[in-house]
Amino acid sequence: MFNLASLESAAEIVYRAMSQTPQICWPLLCKRVGTEVWVKHENHTPIGSFKLRGGITYIDALCSQHPNVKGVIAATRGNHGQSIALSAKRAALDCTIIVPHKNSHEKNESMYAFGAKLEEHGNDFQDALQYATQLAVDRKLHFVESYHQNLVSGVASYALELFKAVPDLDACYVPIGLGSGICGVITARNALGLKTEIIGVTAAGAPAYSISFDSKKTISTEKVETMADGLACRVPDAEALKIILAGATRVITVTDSEIKAAIRHLYTDTHNIAEGAGAACLAGLIQEADKMKGRRVAVILSGANIDRSVFLEALSA
Repeated sequence: MFNLASLESAAEIVYRAMSQTPQICWPLLCKRVGTEVWVKHENHTPIGSFKLRGGITYIDALCSQHPNVKGVIAATRGNHGQSIALSAKRAALDCTIIVPHKNSHEKNESMYAFGAKLEEHGNDFQDALQYATQLAVDRKLHFVESYHQNLVSGVASYALELFKAVPDLDACYVPIGLGSGICGVITARNALGLKTEIIGVTAAGAPAYSISFDSKKTISTEKVETMADGLACRVPDAEALKIILAGATRVITVTDSEIKAAIRHLYTDTHNIAEGAGAACLAGLIQEADKMKGRRVAVILSGANIDRSVFLEALSA
């Protein structure tokens, strides 16, 4: 989808707004898992999530191609919305974000703080997405999709950083929401000519991509039930699935209990806070620990935006 030159060009756009994030091999975590584990700390971006990278490149391309655009609208459970809100603010664009009812209070507050106008609609992301799509037409706003090549090109910058810093990784576990993260990792791996296995991680209560991967076609689910809102997808993107099928070794599922345990382990072993999606990769690695013994493995800590009450519940479990 992209060559190395185009990915590095996108990365330069990203670095106008944020610094590179670290990848750290934590001894206590290695001891716990029983192999060499590198954590890519996407919890250390200005919005506490990898999503900012995609928002920066998307809005940059939008303003270049459509200089008269006045405002944007997007649907989100939180991190995509924060990304678009901050990126739109940098470009002096109005920004409207649609979230489902009972969305994360703290993520909502962050989107407000980044300058977004927030509206609630529906019971889940898909409901909010359909509503936002219609509002874009009604209000003549540019609709920002949750999966798009211009998002993937920016997100791939974190994978370039990881693979250049630790080029001999045997495997990398990547969470799957709608797919921009894992597609960025696959794209960067391919552009660098590496052989690292890419393993996607979904929630057991939101298994649409896992089912679709096994069936080799997009299969939607009726509902999602997971505390990891960054994984709460019930309608896979066909383009993303095509890339995942071509580039991932497998897609696994982890339970909410396993995710909560991984949140505790990341706090205990690294003193980093992880949201549900951010801890899912460690949960997946622990699930496959026997398979990964003696190998050099990375996990993507994709974000830290977890409500305090949810974090405390995970820590006390």
